[in-house]
Order: sequence, then structure tokens, then C-alpha cells
Amino acid sequence: MSRIALPCSFGDLDIMARTVYGEARGEIDAGKIAVAWCIRNRAELDLGNDGKPDWWGEGIGGVCLKPYQFSCWLPNDPMFPKIKAAKARQLAECLESCFAVLGGEVPDPTGGATHYHASSIAAPPWAAGKTPVAIIGAHRFFRLI
Repeated sequence: MSRIALPCSFGDLDIMARTVYGEARGEIDAGKIAVAWCIRNRAELDLGNDGKPDWWGEGIGGVCLKPYQFSCWLPNDPMFPKIKAAKARQLAECLESCFAVLGGEVPDPTGGATHYHASSIAAPPWAAGKTPVAIIGAHRFFRLI
């Protein structure tokens, strides 16, 4: 279980770590790992099994940067300038979580989740009527595909 599951450049890893930082910086390790697994789950899925690009992006970097998928990358989000300016020291824990997930060193605690939202907010429209497959830290995780 110690392999990189899909092509991942240093740039992809940096984007993934910044996404985990922006979405789960205050979380326990399990929360950071869960967000990283959600990213990996999306990157590994081929919606429709057609080999065509999926609506939520392709690959680690594409999944993270796809508009409106991870709020920390929206220019008006308060975390956007912080993730852009974050230095290696700030990203260290998030990088560790990303390495562990991409290397298959930790099992997926989300049950294959492809979506999540903070438990502190009302369920967004896409989660209406859906049951989370996991609640980890401050997030509710859903497998919608």
C-alpha cells in the first residue's frame, strides 16, 4: 500500500497541500487526512467510465483548482491570500497528510467520499437529503458518485 496512486507532480502536491491547509488547517490530523482523501477520490474517479475529462477537474491539481469545488481557492474567500502566501513551515503538516494519502500509508476514513462540507454550516443544496458517510473533525463527508 505504499505507492503513489496517480500521476502527481511537485506542483500538484503543492496545490493539494495548500488545499488541505485552506480547508482543514485547524483540524486534527484525521481531518486533514480526510480532506486529502476526498481530493484523491475525485482525482481517481473517471465519471461515466469514458476516459473523458470530468466536470470537477482531472488529476490532483485540476481537482483542487476547479472553480467552486474548494472554496479556499475562490479569490473572495478569506483563506485565498493565506494559501497563496503560506510557506513550507505552515504547510508541513498538510504535506505529511498528502504524502500519507497519496502513498497509501493511511486507509480512507471517508468511505470513498467525493464531497464534504463544514459541520458548522447549514447543509448546502447538494447535500440536502443526503446522509454523510463519515463525520471527521469539523466536516461531514459524502459519497455522491
